[in-house]
Amino acid sequence: MSATFYDHDESTNYVLVARDFGNRIRPTDTQRTTLIVAGIYVIAIAILWHVPILNFIIYPFKLLTVGFHEMSHAFAGVLTCGRIHSIELDPDEGGATRISGGIPWITLPAGYLGSSFIGAALIACGFDTNASKVASIVLAVFFLFTLWWARRNLLTWVLILGMSGLIVLFWFVGGGSALRYFVLFIGVMSCLYVLWDVIDDTIARKINSSDASAFAHICGCLPSQVWGVIWLIIAFIFFALGVIVGLVAFKESAAQQAQDASHFLPVPGSGALTFASPVLAAPFPLMALALTVLL
Repeated sequence: MSATFYDHDESTNYVLVARDFGNRIRPTDTQRTTLIVAGIYVIAIAILWHVPILNFIIYPFKLLTVGFHEMSHAFAGVLTCGRIHSIELDPDEGGATRISGGIPWITLPAGYLGSSFIGAALIACGFDTNASKVASIVLAVFFLFTLWWARRNLLTWVLILGMSGLIVLFWFVGGGSALRYFVLFIGVMSCLYVLWDVIDDTIARKINSSDASAFAHICGCLPSQVWGVIWLIIAFIFFALGVIVGLVAFKESAAQQAQDASHFLPVPGSGALTFASPVLAAPFPLMALALTVLL
């Protein structure tokens, strides 16, 4: 009796894994629309960022991302047994979190990396209506903690209450489809702002007052510019992972998402604001915000 032996080819396994991954991230028609909208957001943000007067449209979102930055410092401080004294935002897109105790080599990079992670998570949730609803609830919890820590900072209160109002508004539009695009917009804005902020504060300016310079002083092994590059790479990875997770996790069509959303935290009477196509809801966040700023 003879036996036949086959050599195990590891390269075949790699090909199969790569093929399976390729199938998982291949976008559906609904996901392709989401990617196109995200690309439009990137272009719109890049234009509005540098055009005088029009840049006021995204100014509240810049402050929101600064809030994510400071909030990430605060939560890292809490997780490392630190005490949060206050969170402050200022009109010049700056912020400060006062912490005593905690572990500095965790709390310092948490600002950039935490806000980048939040942005990536919101991008992933922006691929699905119900996931966007859950993300909005989580944001509401974060907002409550931030309001407590920033109870003496009027700008923070105005910003968070305004954003909370927009979230409630978009929850009613298109059966939640506008909320999905609003969450996607916040995620894209947060990730882009982090990338710009890391380059501007730690790599290009070479200033001595950034989180990277303080981190470099504590570690003593690498200059702040190197830490800036490392954090920039991590922020890019988070951005990419947000898109990949959204493509892999949320394959439902727009019709299926609408049906699922009608049974998950439905909005009474929202049918009057339902669009025939979810694509029509995509620009609604920017339009509503522009009207809010102009009025």
